[in-house]
Amino acid sequence: MHEATKAPKISFYDYIVIGGGTSGIPLATTLHVSNFSCTAVRADGVLNARPRVLGGGTSVNAGFYSRGESKFNQEARLTDESLVHKSYQWIENVMVFKPQDSNWQSALHAGLVEAGVTPDNGFSYDHIIGTKVAGSLFDEHGTRHTSADLLQYANPKRLTVFLHATVGKILFKTHSGTSRPLASGVVFEDSVKNKHMAFLKGGEKDEIILSAGALGSPQLLVLSGIGPKEQLDAHKISVVLEQPLVGKGMKDNPQNLIFIPSPIAVDQSPTQVVGITGFGSYIEGIGALNLISADISAYQGFSPQMGGFIIEKPNGPASMGELRIENVNPANNPSVTFNYFKEPEDLHKCANGINTILKTIESKSFSNFKYANMTVKDILDLNMKLPMNMRARSNTHYISLEQYCLDTVMTMYHYHGGCQIERVVDPEYKVFGVDALRVIDGSTLLNSPGTNPQASLLMLGRYMGVTILGQRVASENYKN
Repeated sequence: MHEATKAPKISFYDYIVIGGGTSGIPLATTLHVSNFSCTAVRADGVLNARPRVLGGGTSVNAGFYSRGESKFNQEARLTDESLVHKSYQWIENVMVFKPQDSNWQSALHAGLVEAGVTPDNGFSYDHIIGTKVAGSLFDEHGTRHTSADLLQYANPKRLTVFLHATVGKILFKTHSGTSRPLASGVVFEDSVKNKHMAFLKGGEKDEIILSAGALGSPQLLVLSGIGPKEQLDAHKISVVLEQPLVGKGMKDNPQNLIFIPSPIAVDQSPTQVVGITGFGSYIEGIGALNLISADISAYQGFSPQMGGFIIEKPNGPASMGELRIENVNPANNPSVTFNYFKEPEDLHKCANGINTILKTIESKSFSNFKYANMTVKDILDLNMKLPMNMRARSNTHYISLEQYCLDTVMTMYHYHGGCQIERVVDPEYKVFGVDALRVIDGSTLLNSPGTNPQASLLMLGRYMGVTILGQRVASENYKN
Protein backbone atom coordinates (compact mmCIF):
# COMPACT_ATOMS: atom_id res chain seq x y z
CA MET A 1 0.00 0.00 0.00
CA HIS A 2 1.46 3.31 -1.09
CA GLU A 3 0.53 6.95 -1.41
CA ALA A 4 -0.15 7.66 -5.08
CA THR A 5 2.71 10.17 -5.01
CA LYS A 6 5.00 7.12 -4.88
CA ALA A 7 3.47 5.57 -7.99
CA PRO A 8 5.64 5.32 -11.11
CA LYS A 9 4.86 7.77 -13.88
CA ILE A 10 4.07 4.77 -16.06
CA SER A 11 3.34 1.23 -14.86
CA PHE A 12 1.82 -2.02 -16.20
CA TYR A 13 -0.60 -4.57 -14.72
CA ASP A 14 -2.71 -7.60 -15.58
CA TYR A 15 -5.80 -5.97 -14.03
CA ILE A 16 -6.48 -2.40 -12.95
CA VAL A 17 -9.32 -1.95 -10.43
CA ILE A 18 -10.60 1.62 -10.12
CA GLY A 19 -12.17 2.11 -6.68
CA GLY A 20 -11.23 0.95 -3.18
CA GLY A 21 -14.69 0.53 -1.71
CA THR A 22 -17.29 -2.09 -0.88
CA SER A 23 -16.95 -4.07 -4.13
CA GLY A 24 -13.53 -2.92 -5.30
CA ILE A 25 -11.48 -4.25 -2.38
CA PRO A 26 -12.85 -7.83 -2.33
CA LEU A 27 -12.54 -7.86 -6.12
CA ALA A 28 -8.93 -6.60 -6.17
CA THR A 29 -7.95 -8.79 -3.22
CA THR A 30 -9.22 -11.83 -5.08
CA LEU A 31 -7.46 -10.87 -8.28
CA HIS A 32 -4.22 -9.98 -6.39
CA VAL A 33 -3.48 -7.13 -8.72
CA SER A 34 -3.81 -3.33 -8.63
CA ASN A 35 -6.31 -0.94 -7.08
CA PHE A 36 -6.88 2.82 -7.25
CA SER A 37 -9.15 4.73 -4.86
CA CYS A 38 -11.48 7.53 -6.10
CA THR A 39 -13.94 9.68 -4.09
CA ALA A 40 -16.46 12.76 -3.68
CA VAL A 41 -19.77 14.23 -2.14
CA ARG A 42 -23.21 15.56 -3.41
CA ALA A 43 -26.76 16.75 -2.54
CA ASP A 44 -30.23 16.82 -4.21
CA GLY A 45 -32.57 18.81 -1.96
CA VAL A 46 -31.78 15.93 0.38
CA LEU A 47 -28.37 15.83 2.06
CA ASN A 48 -26.28 12.93 0.76
CA ALA A 49 -22.69 11.70 0.96
CA ARG A 50 -20.06 9.87 -1.08
CA PRO A 51 -17.20 8.35 1.00
CA ARG A 52 -13.63 9.49 0.39
CA VAL A 53 -11.82 6.69 2.19
CA LEU A 54 -10.33 3.24 1.68
CA GLY A 55 -13.17 0.85 2.39
CA GLY A 56 -15.83 3.10 0.86
CA GLY A 57 -19.22 3.00 2.54
CA THR A 58 -18.12 0.22 4.91
CA SER A 59 -15.87 2.78 6.61
CA VAL A 60 -18.59 5.34 7.39
CA ASN A 61 -21.99 3.60 7.50
CA ALA A 62 -24.02 2.24 10.43
CA GLY A 63 -22.29 -1.15 10.14
CA PHE A 64 -25.47 -3.16 9.49
CA TYR A 65 -24.87 -6.44 7.63
CA SER A 66 -27.71 -8.46 6.10
CA ARG A 67 -27.57 -10.58 2.96
CA GLY A 68 -29.69 -9.75 -0.06
CA GLU A 69 -32.79 -11.66 -1.08
CA SER A 70 -32.67 -14.42 -3.72
CA LYS A 71 -34.25 -12.01 -6.22
CA PHE A 72 -31.03 -9.99 -6.15
CA ASN A 73 -28.95 -12.98 -7.26
CA GLN A 74 -31.29 -13.39 -10.23
CA GLU A 75 -31.20 -9.70 -11.15
CA ALA A 76 -27.40 -9.63 -10.77
CA ARG A 77 -27.05 -12.79 -12.93
CA LEU A 78 -25.23 -14.68 -10.18
CA THR A 79 -26.09 -18.21 -11.24
CA ASP A 80 -23.65 -20.22 -9.08
CA GLU A 81 -25.49 -20.51 -5.74
CA SER A 82 -22.58 -22.33 -4.12
CA LEU A 83 -20.17 -19.54 -5.05
CA VAL A 84 -22.65 -16.93 -3.75
CA HIS A 85 -22.73 -18.69 -0.38
CA LYS A 86 -18.96 -19.18 -0.22
CA SER A 87 -18.41 -15.52 -1.17
CA TYR A 88 -20.63 -14.35 1.68
CA GLN A 89 -18.75 -16.62 4.10
CA TRP A 90 -15.40 -15.30 2.85
CA ILE A 91 -16.55 -11.80 3.86
CA GLU A 92 -18.17 -12.82 7.14
CA ASN A 93 -15.13 -14.72 8.40
CA VAL A 94 -13.18 -11.46 8.55
CA MET A 95 -15.42 -8.46 9.10
CA VAL A 96 -18.89 -9.43 10.43
CA PHE A 97 -19.91 -10.02 14.06
CA LYS A 98 -22.99 -10.69 16.18
CA PRO A 99 -23.92 -7.34 17.77
CA GLN A 100 -23.81 -6.75 21.50
CA ASP A 101 -27.11 -6.73 23.40
CA SER A 102 -28.83 -3.36 23.81
CA ASN A 103 -31.92 -2.69 25.93
CA TRP A 104 -33.30 -0.17 23.43
CA GLN A 105 -32.70 -2.49 20.45
CA SER A 106 -34.30 -5.39 22.35
CA ALA A 107 -37.38 -3.25 23.02
CA LEU A 108 -37.55 -2.29 19.35
CA HIS A 109 -37.22 -5.96 18.38
CA ALA A 110 -40.09 -7.02 20.64
CA GLY A 111 -42.16 -3.97 19.65
CA LEU A 112 -41.90 -4.78 15.95
CA VAL A 113 -43.06 -8.33 16.59
CA GLU A 114 -45.93 -7.00 18.71
CA ALA A 115 -46.81 -4.60 15.86
CA GLY A 116 -47.19 -7.54 13.47
CA VAL A 117 -43.79 -7.81 11.79
CA THR A 118 -43.62 -11.55 12.32
CA PRO A 119 -42.25 -14.11 12.85
CA ASP A 120 -39.42 -13.41 15.28
CA ASN A 121 -36.39 -14.81 13.41
CA GLY A 122 -33.81 -14.24 16.14
CA PHE A 123 -30.28 -13.67 14.82
CA SER A 124 -29.73 -14.25 11.11
CA TYR A 125 -27.73 -12.94 8.17
CA ASP A 126 -30.48 -14.04 5.76
CA HIS A 127 -33.21 -11.88 4.24
CA ILE A 128 -36.45 -13.33 5.63
CA ILE A 129 -39.86 -11.80 6.32
CA GLY A 130 -40.25 -10.93 9.99
CA THR A 131 -38.08 -9.29 12.65
CA LYS A 132 -34.46 -10.26 13.27
CA VAL A 133 -31.08 -9.20 14.59
CA ALA A 134 -28.54 -9.00 11.74
CA GLY A 135 -24.75 -8.90 11.61
CA SER A 136 -22.61 -5.90 12.44
CA LEU A 137 -19.27 -4.52 11.27
CA PHE A 138 -18.58 -3.57 14.90
CA ASP A 139 -16.91 -6.23 17.07
CA GLU A 140 -17.42 -6.86 20.79
CA HIS A 141 -15.03 -4.01 21.61
CA GLY A 142 -16.92 -1.51 19.44
CA THR A 143 -14.20 -1.47 16.78
CA ARG A 144 -15.39 -1.02 13.21
CA HIS A 145 -14.22 -3.46 10.56
CA THR A 146 -14.35 -2.54 6.86
CA SER A 147 -13.71 -4.01 3.46
CA ALA A 148 -10.10 -2.86 3.90
CA ASP A 149 -9.78 -5.73 6.42
CA LEU A 150 -10.14 -8.11 3.47
CA LEU A 151 -6.70 -7.02 2.28
CA GLN A 152 -5.31 -9.51 4.79
CA TYR A 153 -6.27 -12.19 2.25
CA ALA A 154 -4.05 -10.58 -0.39
CA ASN A 155 -0.57 -11.48 -1.54
CA PRO A 156 1.40 -8.23 -1.02
CA LYS A 157 3.83 -9.22 -3.76
CA ARG A 158 1.05 -9.18 -6.32
CA LEU A 159 -1.33 -6.46 -5.10
CA THR A 160 -0.53 -2.75 -5.13
CA VAL A 161 -2.92 -0.23 -3.57
CA PHE A 162 -2.41 3.46 -4.37
CA LEU A 163 -4.02 5.83 -1.87
CA HIS A 164 -5.34 9.31 -2.66
CA ALA A 165 -5.30 8.54 -6.39
CA THR A 166 -8.03 10.13 -8.52
CA VAL A 167 -8.58 8.46 -11.88
CA GLY A 168 -9.55 11.02 -14.49
CA LYS A 169 -9.86 8.93 -17.61
CA ILE A 170 -9.81 5.41 -18.99
CA LEU A 171 -7.64 5.12 -22.08
CA PHE A 172 -8.67 3.20 -25.19
CA LYS A 173 -7.07 1.93 -28.35
CA THR A 174 -8.58 -0.12 -31.16
CA HIS A 175 -8.09 -3.76 -32.07
CA SER A 176 -5.78 -4.32 -34.99
CA GLY A 177 -7.83 -4.13 -38.18
CA THR A 178 -11.07 -3.12 -36.39
CA SER A 179 -12.68 0.01 -34.96
CA ARG A 180 -13.87 -1.67 -31.73
CA PRO A 181 -12.49 0.17 -28.66
CA LEU A 182 -10.19 -1.74 -26.31
CA ALA A 183 -9.52 -0.40 -22.80
CA SER A 184 -5.78 -0.17 -22.35
CA GLY A 185 -4.97 1.98 -19.32
CA VAL A 186 -5.89 4.83 -17.00
CA VAL A 187 -4.64 8.31 -16.19
CA PHE A 188 -4.69 9.31 -12.50
CA GLU A 189 -3.54 12.14 -10.29
CA ASP A 190 -1.92 11.86 -6.88
CA SER A 191 -2.63 14.13 -3.91
CA VAL A 192 -0.27 16.86 -5.21
CA LYS A 193 -1.79 16.80 -8.72
CA ASN A 194 1.05 14.92 -10.43
CA LYS A 195 -0.21 12.76 -13.29
CA HIS A 196 0.53 9.05 -13.61
CA MET A 197 -0.42 6.44 -16.18
CA ALA A 198 -1.09 2.76 -15.61
CA PHE A 199 -1.45 0.38 -18.56
CA LEU A 200 -2.55 -3.19 -19.04
CA LYS A 201 0.27 -5.51 -20.05
CA GLY A 202 -1.65 -6.53 -23.15
CA GLY A 203 -2.55 -10.11 -22.31
CA GLU A 204 -5.71 -11.56 -23.81
CA LYS A 205 -7.49 -11.63 -20.43
CA ASP A 206 -6.12 -8.37 -19.00
CA GLU A 207 -8.88 -5.97 -17.99
CA ILE A 208 -9.75 -2.67 -16.37
CA ILE A 209 -12.51 -3.03 -13.79
CA LEU A 210 -14.45 0.04 -12.74
CA SER A 211 -15.64 -0.13 -9.12
CA ALA A 212 -15.94 3.56 -8.30
CA GLY A 213 -19.52 3.35 -7.05
CA ALA A 214 -22.92 4.46 -8.27
CA LEU A 215 -21.78 8.06 -8.75
CA GLY A 216 -18.15 7.53 -9.72
CA SER A 217 -18.51 4.75 -12.29
CA PRO A 218 -21.03 6.41 -14.66
CA GLN A 219 -19.21 9.70 -14.19
CA LEU A 220 -15.88 8.16 -15.19
CA LEU A 221 -17.38 6.38 -18.20
CA VAL A 222 -18.66 9.71 -19.52
CA LEU A 223 -15.33 11.44 -18.79
CA SER A 224 -13.67 8.64 -20.76
CA GLY A 225 -15.90 9.07 -23.81
CA ILE A 226 -18.63 6.48 -23.16
CA GLY A 227 -22.04 8.01 -22.57
CA PRO A 228 -24.88 10.11 -24.00
CA LYS A 229 -23.65 12.01 -27.05
CA GLU A 230 -25.14 15.35 -25.98
CA GLN A 231 -23.11 15.27 -22.75
CA LEU A 232 -19.91 14.28 -24.55
CA ASP A 233 -20.39 17.02 -27.12
CA ALA A 234 -21.32 19.65 -24.50
CA HIS A 235 -18.05 19.05 -22.64
CA LYS A 236 -15.94 18.51 -25.78
CA ILE A 237 -15.11 14.92 -24.82
CA SER A 238 -13.99 12.71 -27.70
CA VAL A 239 -16.60 10.04 -28.37
CA VAL A 240 -15.32 6.50 -27.79
CA LEU A 241 -18.80 4.97 -27.77
CA GLU A 242 -22.19 6.63 -27.82
CA GLN A 243 -24.14 4.99 -24.99
CA PRO A 244 -27.31 6.89 -24.03
CA LEU A 245 -28.07 4.65 -21.01
CA VAL A 246 -24.98 5.62 -19.00
CA GLY A 247 -26.23 7.68 -16.05
CA LYS A 248 -29.83 6.51 -16.45
CA GLY A 249 -31.84 4.50 -13.93
CA MET A 250 -30.38 6.31 -10.91
CA LYS A 251 -32.25 5.33 -7.74
CA ASP A 252 -31.95 6.15 -4.04
CA ASN A 253 -34.03 4.47 -1.36
CA PRO A 254 -35.70 7.24 0.63
CA GLN A 255 -35.37 7.21 4.40
CA ASN A 256 -37.96 8.59 6.78
CA LEU A 257 -37.30 8.49 10.49
CA ILE A 258 -39.06 9.25 13.73
CA PHE A 259 -37.17 10.44 16.82
CA ILE A 260 -38.77 9.15 20.02
CA PRO A 261 -37.84 11.07 23.20
CA SER A 262 -37.27 8.68 26.10
CA PRO A 263 -37.89 9.21 29.83
CA ILE A 264 -34.91 6.95 30.57
CA ALA A 265 -31.38 6.90 29.20
CA VAL A 266 -30.90 5.11 25.91
CA ASP A 267 -27.73 3.11 25.35
CA GLN A 268 -25.90 4.13 22.20
CA SER A 269 -26.24 1.44 19.55
CA PRO A 270 -25.86 1.33 15.78
CA THR A 271 -28.45 -0.46 13.67
CA GLN A 272 -28.90 -4.05 14.88
CA VAL A 273 -32.58 -4.97 14.45
CA VAL A 274 -34.64 -4.92 11.26
CA GLY A 275 -38.30 -5.57 10.60
CA ILE A 276 -38.77 -6.96 7.09
CA THR A 277 -42.44 -6.44 6.30
CA GLY A 278 -44.50 -8.28 3.73
CA PHE A 279 -45.47 -5.03 1.98
CA GLY A 280 -41.98 -3.89 0.96
CA SER A 281 -40.89 -1.67 3.85
CA TYR A 282 -37.82 -2.23 6.05
CA ILE A 283 -37.75 -0.80 9.58
CA GLU A 284 -34.55 -0.30 11.58
CA GLY A 285 -33.48 1.64 14.65
CA ILE A 286 -30.53 3.58 16.06
CA GLY A 287 -30.22 4.13 19.79
CA ALA A 288 -29.02 7.59 20.93
CA LEU A 289 -26.80 8.11 17.90
CA ASN A 290 -26.08 11.78 17.26
CA LEU A 291 -27.51 12.12 13.74
CA ILE A 292 -29.78 15.09 14.28
CA SER A 293 -29.65 14.98 18.06
CA ALA A 294 -27.87 18.32 18.25
CA ASP A 295 -30.79 19.90 16.41
CA ILE A 296 -33.27 18.16 18.70
CA SER A 297 -31.39 19.47 21.73
CA ALA A 298 -31.30 22.98 20.33
CA TYR A 299 -34.93 23.08 19.22
CA GLN A 300 -36.63 21.12 21.98
CA GLY A 301 -34.32 20.95 25.01
CA PHE A 302 -33.95 17.16 24.93
CA SER A 303 -30.67 15.47 25.80
CA PRO A 304 -29.13 13.68 22.76
CA GLN A 305 -28.79 10.56 24.91
CA MET A 306 -32.49 10.52 25.82
CA GLY A 307 -34.08 8.97 22.78
CA GLY A 308 -33.60 6.99 19.63
CA PHE A 309 -34.55 6.87 15.97
CA ILE A 310 -36.75 4.36 14.18
CA ILE A 311 -36.19 4.41 10.43
CA GLU A 312 -38.30 3.30 7.47
CA LYS A 313 -36.98 2.42 4.00
CA PRO A 314 -39.09 1.25 1.02
CA ASN A 315 -37.55 -1.53 -1.04
CA GLY A 316 -36.77 -1.01 -4.74
CA PRO A 317 -37.44 1.85 -5.22
CA ALA A 318 -39.59 2.33 -8.33
CA SER A 319 -38.83 6.06 -8.64
CA MET A 320 -35.70 6.94 -10.58
CA GLY A 321 -33.74 9.82 -12.08
CA GLU A 322 -30.45 10.35 -13.87
CA LEU A 323 -26.82 11.42 -13.50
CA ARG A 324 -25.11 14.04 -15.65
CA ILE A 325 -21.59 15.43 -15.44
CA GLU A 326 -21.31 19.18 -14.90
CA ASN A 327 -17.64 19.53 -15.89
CA VAL A 328 -14.64 17.38 -16.77
CA ASN A 329 -13.03 17.45 -13.33
CA PRO A 330 -13.30 13.91 -11.87
CA ALA A 331 -12.94 15.27 -8.33
CA ASN A 332 -16.17 17.26 -8.67
CA ASN A 333 -19.58 15.75 -8.15
CA PRO A 334 -21.90 14.97 -11.02
CA SER A 335 -25.45 16.32 -10.97
CA VAL A 336 -27.92 13.65 -9.84
CA THR A 337 -31.69 13.51 -9.51
CA PHE A 338 -33.48 10.61 -7.80
CA ASN A 339 -37.09 11.88 -7.91
CA TYR A 340 -37.97 10.60 -4.46
CA PHE A 341 -41.59 9.32 -4.24
CA LYS A 342 -42.35 10.17 -7.85
CA GLU A 343 -43.92 6.72 -8.19
CA PRO A 344 -47.00 6.27 -5.95
CA GLU A 345 -45.99 2.75 -4.88
CA ASP A 346 -42.91 4.12 -3.07
CA LEU A 347 -45.06 6.61 -1.16
CA HIS A 348 -47.57 3.88 -0.30
CA LYS A 349 -44.82 1.66 1.12
CA CYS A 350 -43.47 4.57 3.17
CA ALA A 351 -46.90 5.39 4.62
CA ASN A 352 -47.43 1.76 5.62
CA GLY A 353 -43.95 1.64 7.11
CA ILE A 354 -44.48 4.80 9.18
CA ASN A 355 -47.79 3.38 10.39
CA THR A 356 -45.95 0.22 11.52
CA ILE A 357 -43.41 2.37 13.37
CA LEU A 358 -46.26 4.13 15.20
CA LYS A 359 -47.70 0.75 16.23
CA THR A 360 -44.25 -0.24 17.48
CA ILE A 361 -43.91 2.97 19.51
CA GLU A 362 -47.30 2.30 21.12
CA SER A 363 -46.52 -1.35 21.90
CA LYS A 364 -46.21 -2.58 25.47
CA SER A 365 -42.69 -3.86 24.67
CA PHE A 366 -41.46 -0.36 23.80
CA SER A 367 -43.36 1.50 26.52
CA ASN A 368 -40.36 2.09 28.81
CA PHE A 369 -38.71 4.22 26.10
CA LYS A 370 -41.73 6.47 25.43
CA TYR A 371 -43.22 9.20 27.62
CA ALA A 372 -46.61 7.88 28.80
CA ASN A 373 -48.32 11.26 28.28
CA MET A 374 -46.87 11.80 24.79
CA THR A 375 -49.15 10.66 21.97
CA VAL A 376 -47.88 9.53 18.59
CA LYS A 377 -49.38 12.76 17.19
CA ASP A 378 -47.18 14.71 19.65
CA ILE A 379 -44.15 12.72 18.49
CA LEU A 380 -44.92 13.35 14.82
CA ASP A 381 -45.48 17.07 15.45
CA LEU A 382 -42.10 17.20 17.18
CA ASN A 383 -40.41 15.51 14.23
CA MET A 384 -42.09 17.89 11.76
CA LYS A 385 -40.16 20.73 13.42
CA LEU A 386 -36.78 19.08 12.85
CA PRO A 387 -34.53 20.02 9.89
CA MET A 388 -34.59 16.64 8.14
CA ASN A 389 -33.65 17.98 4.71
CA MET A 390 -33.05 21.14 2.68
CA ARG A 391 -36.48 21.23 1.05
CA ALA A 392 -38.89 24.10 1.57
CA ARG A 393 -41.69 22.99 3.88
CA SER A 394 -44.93 24.80 4.66
CA ASN A 395 -46.14 22.24 7.20
CA THR A 396 -44.91 22.37 10.79
CA HIS A 397 -47.46 19.89 12.10
CA TYR A 398 -48.40 16.35 11.15
CA ILE A 399 -51.14 16.15 8.48
CA SER A 400 -51.04 12.61 7.04
CA LEU A 401 -48.72 9.65 6.71
CA GLU A 402 -48.10 10.43 3.03
CA GLN A 403 -47.38 14.10 3.67
CA TYR A 404 -45.02 13.15 6.51
CA CYS A 405 -43.07 10.97 4.07
CA LEU A 406 -42.84 13.80 1.53
CA ASP A 407 -41.90 16.48 4.07
CA THR A 408 -39.27 14.55 6.04
CA VAL A 409 -37.61 12.48 3.31
CA MET A 410 -33.90 11.80 3.74
CA THR A 411 -31.47 9.47 2.00
CA MET A 412 -30.70 5.95 3.18
CA TYR A 413 -27.33 6.32 1.35
CA HIS A 414 -28.22 3.28 -0.75
CA TYR A 415 -28.15 5.02 -4.13
CA HIS A 416 -27.48 2.81 -7.14
CA GLY A 417 -27.82 2.58 -10.92
CA GLY A 418 -26.21 4.50 -13.78
CA CYS A 419 -24.44 1.48 -15.35
CA GLN A 420 -27.26 -1.02 -15.03
CA ILE A 421 -26.86 -4.66 -15.94
CA GLU A 422 -28.30 -5.63 -19.35
CA ARG A 423 -28.38 -1.91 -20.24
CA VAL A 424 -24.79 -0.69 -19.93
CA VAL A 425 -23.06 -3.97 -18.97
CA ASP A 426 -23.77 -7.54 -20.02
CA PRO A 427 -24.46 -10.46 -17.60
CA GLU A 428 -20.70 -10.79 -17.03
CA TYR A 429 -20.48 -7.06 -16.20
CA LYS A 430 -18.57 -6.30 -19.40
CA VAL A 431 -19.36 -2.88 -20.87
CA PHE A 432 -21.33 -3.27 -24.09
CA GLY A 433 -19.49 -2.15 -27.22
CA VAL A 434 -15.93 -2.12 -25.86
CA ASP A 435 -13.44 -4.78 -24.79
CA ALA A 436 -11.34 -5.29 -21.63
CA LEU A 437 -13.61 -3.12 -19.47
CA ARG A 438 -16.08 -4.18 -16.77
CA VAL A 439 -18.11 -2.32 -14.16
CA ILE A 440 -18.64 -4.19 -10.87
CA ASP A 441 -20.31 -2.14 -8.12
CA GLY A 442 -23.60 -0.58 -7.05
CA SER A 443 -23.98 1.30 -10.33
CA THR A 444 -24.97 -1.96 -12.03
CA LEU A 445 -27.89 -2.67 -9.67
CA LEU A 446 -31.52 -2.60 -10.80
CA ASN A 447 -32.73 -2.42 -7.17
CA SER A 448 -31.03 -2.10 -3.80
CA PRO A 449 -30.59 -5.66 -2.46
CA GLY A 450 -32.03 -6.68 0.90
CA THR A 451 -32.44 -4.27 3.78
CA ASN A 452 -28.92 -2.84 3.28
CA PRO A 453 -26.82 -3.45 0.15
CA GLN A 454 -23.29 -3.68 1.54
CA ALA A 455 -23.35 -7.44 2.19
CA SER A 456 -24.48 -8.12 -1.38
CA LEU A 457 -21.93 -5.72 -2.88
CA LEU A 458 -19.11 -7.25 -0.85
CA MET A 459 -20.22 -10.68 -2.04
CA LEU A 460 -20.48 -9.43 -5.64
CA GLY A 461 -16.85 -8.27 -5.59
CA ARG A 462 -15.61 -11.64 -4.33
CA TYR A 463 -17.93 -13.64 -6.63
CA MET A 464 -16.82 -11.79 -9.75
CA GLY A 465 -13.15 -11.91 -8.73
CA VAL A 466 -13.32 -15.69 -8.49
CA THR A 467 -15.26 -15.83 -11.78
CA ILE A 468 -12.76 -13.65 -13.65
CA LEU A 469 -9.79 -15.66 -12.36
CA GLY A 470 -11.58 -18.84 -13.42
CA GLN A 471 -12.00 -17.46 -16.92
CA ARG A 472 -8.29 -16.64 -17.11
CA VAL A 473 -7.27 -20.11 -15.91
CA ALA A 474 -9.67 -21.78 -18.35
CA SER A 475 -8.24 -19.73 -21.21
CA GLU A 476 -4.65 -20.59 -20.32
CA ASN A 477 -5.48 -24.29 -19.94
CA TYR A 478 -7.17 -24.25 -23.34
CA LYS A 479 -4.06 -22.80 -24.95
CA ASN A 480 -1.89 -25.45 -23.32
